[in-house]
Amino acid sequence: MAKKGNRVQVILECTEHKESGMPGMSRYITTKNKKNTTERLELKKFNPVLRKVTTHKEIK
Repeated sequence: MAKKGNRVQVILECTEHKESGMPGMSRYITTKNKKNTTERLELKKFNPVLRKVTTHKEIK
């Protein structure tokens, strides 16, 4: 049975990868507390296609 609470799953997508025009995409799934963090997440994560750390923003 699913837990009830404030934590929700969010998808982070690379911003630099979309601009580069290269095929594929870099996405990560994480959780956040929607009560404490109402705005969209923005984290630095590793992009395996570009082989460097880039900014990933929450989508959807």
